[in-house]
Amino acid sequence: MGALRDLTISQQVGLLFVGLFGLLIAVTFVAFWRTLRELTPEQQETHERFARDLRAIWLGAVLFWISWVLGAVAATLLFGVVSFVAFREFITLTHTRRADHRSLLLAFFLILPLQFVLAGGRRFDLFTVFIPVYVFFAIPVVSAFGNDPQRFLERTAKIQWGIMVCIYGMSHAPALLLIDLPAYAGRGAFLVFYLVAVVATAQIVQEAASRYLRRRPVARAISRSFSWRAWLIGALSAAFVGTLLYWATPFKPIPALVMGFIAGATGSLGEFVMKALKRDAGVRSWGGKASVTGAVGLLDRVAPLCFAAPVFFHAVRWYFGL
Repeated sequence: MGALRDLTISQQVGLLFVGLFGLLIAVTFVAFWRTLRELTPEQQETHERFARDLRAIWLGAVLFWISWVLGAVAATLLFGVVSFVAFREFITLTHTRRADHRSLLLAFFLILPLQFVLAGGRRFDLFTVFIPVYVFFAIPVVSAFGNDPQRFLERTAKIQWGIMVCIYGMSHAPALLLIDLPAYAGRGAFLVFYLVAVVATAQIVQEAASRYLRRRPVARAISRSFSWRAWLIGALSAAFVGTLLYWATPFKPIPALVMGFIAGATGSLGEFVMKALKRDAGVRSWGGKASVTGAVGLLDRVAPLCFAAPVFFHAVRWYFGL
């Protein structure tokens, strides 16, 4: 581990992407090999779902590499586009009225870009309070000017919640790229990779554990697969992976373990909350009505990151006293 830490930034980046793309190539090969066997209809459906997720991971890995090559500005713009698409999916499947159009235009074309500009400009003091304080007061005021009191509280709360998850949560990912840490200049992308790796690990392990353990769902009406045992196994797996990756972070092994547990556990709980929102919207996935809304299911994939990123970002700042 000491030798890995002694590598130059370029060498560490090269090793990071060699490991990432090497793992994806191996998984893709195994998935292709399984298609050569005869599969039952249930196995075929599982394989198709896995193939869709694998393509999404490939796309994310390539975009992550491109954003690293082009720099922090391009990465911030990339996350801004992802936030825009995710917020659009959220709004298309929630109840709004004509009177909410002013608030939605404000959210899409002022709040979203301004939040990412604050992140890109490293204005972290304003960045962290802009949406939870100023925007949360502004949205109801703007909606009230629409002169429509019907279900006003419900409509306003949904817009606020969408902004909080899709814009505020996602904006903390590029903020990690630009955070100034002692003796860690130029390595912000490793924090983003660390966050994505531990959150993805927690999700995958939790889903696997829920299939093999005796299910004791916490809230059966929301999710039949979420249980405290599966959640804990997923969070501990994230902590283990986080410890293995400590050489690419500013943390020592024990803090890396704790940070991995926090990020993985938070991401899993965020996914659980989003399942509740999907049940309320009457859909199985955010892309379930793609033919009508144009949604592509991106929010399903980034929801855990939207919840984990703010918690991880502020945990990092607290740990280093920033």
